Amino acid sequence: MSVNKKLLEAKSNQELAEYIKPESKFVPEAKLYAYEILKARSREFSDEETARIVLLIEEENTRKNFTLHPNYKKSAELIYLAAVLGIGNMIWKYETLDSGRKFFTALLTLAFLFGLGYVVSRGIEWFKFILLVLLAFGLLGFPLMVSEFVNDPVVGVIYIAQTVLQVWSLILLFKIPEAVRTQQTH
Repeated sequence: MSVNKKLLEAKSNQELAEYIKPESKFVPEAKLYAYEILKARSREFSDEETARIVLLIEEENTRKNFTLHPNYKKSAELIYLAAVLGIGNMIWKYETLDSGRKFFTALLTLAFLFGLGYVVSRGIEWFKFILLVLLAFGLLGFPLMVSEFVNDPVVGVIYIAQTVLQVWSLILLFKIPEAVRTQQTH
């Protein structure tokens, strides 16, 4: 989302002053533009206002210069790939989706997997522990995977491939160095 500076320039000093108040709900970029415009109009700022704006500028620069560790992206891509395999599994076993409830459950599961991938791609560090718990619950169904492999080898291979991708994804998340994790949370 971008802020149109020309629209802010058309506002009065009093309206712009609302942007830089501590309780202002405007986006940081709008606050910075309001500050710049007011400064160009020769408005004097208190030490508190100046300190708050300087902090806002530093936070904005940090946010712009922030780069996510590549393992987050790789891990998310592996989760997305596991979800795509799930779609392939749905297509392969479409006859088992004979009721609306089963179909809805399958779609909900796929949406959940894509959602997990999205959250991982955002770099939320603690989320790997949730994934670890979910994977542990998923591994409880490993005997079912083996029996499915005997009944329908294609589905069994898909299940095993999904599990391998999810384990690999989790390993990548746990391999992110502590120094990088600490830097990204600040």
